[in-house]
Amino acid sequence: MKFRPLHDRVLVRRIEAEAKTAGGIIIPDTAKEKPQEGVIVAAGAGARGDDGKVNALDVKAGDKILFGKWSGTEIKVDGEDLLIMKESDVLGIIEG
Repeated sequence: MKFRPLHDRVLVRRIEAEAKTAGGIIIPDTAKEKPQEGVIVAAGAGARGDDGKVNALDVKAGDKILFGKWSGTEIKVDGEDLLIMKESDVLGIIEG
């Protein structure tokens, strides 16, 4: 199944956090927090402004991003857990 977000929404795959601390302590799954980093899988065309023009998004598929802890709605696409959120929920693009 293919999924294409509409307007100013993006589809995000979370990047899993490390299971060990810097000191080598293994963190159990129940104590882990959900990661706040992800990769954009798909992006909509952009939001329509008051003048009727479509304003393109600043992010694109493949960008590594940082988003808020409670951002987005969890969905399943082809058995994979993904997030769908508005572009405004994206805090920034991680470069490098």
